[in-house]
Amino acid sequence: MSRKTLRTLGDVRRYLAGLLNRYEAKEIDETHLKSAAYVSNILTSTIKDSDLEARIDKLEEQLKIGSKNGLKRAS
Repeated sequence: MSRKTLRTLGDVRRYLAGLLNRYEAKEIDETHLKSAAYVSNILTSTIKDSDLEARIDKLEEQLKIGSKNGLKRAS
């Protein structure tokens, strides 16, 4: 089996689709499918949280730059 790089939600989606196809072709068993789906679910949550954290960091940086330039925050 080739090594997978799962960095984005699209990567995880394609990986899970491939797993499902392999399961339906009887290339892997249900236990393998369930284990991989479970770990993929955790990875999905981690990717979403990481993306959200990066967006928040970017917004906070923009607020800092804006306040240095004399812009006021909306109330």
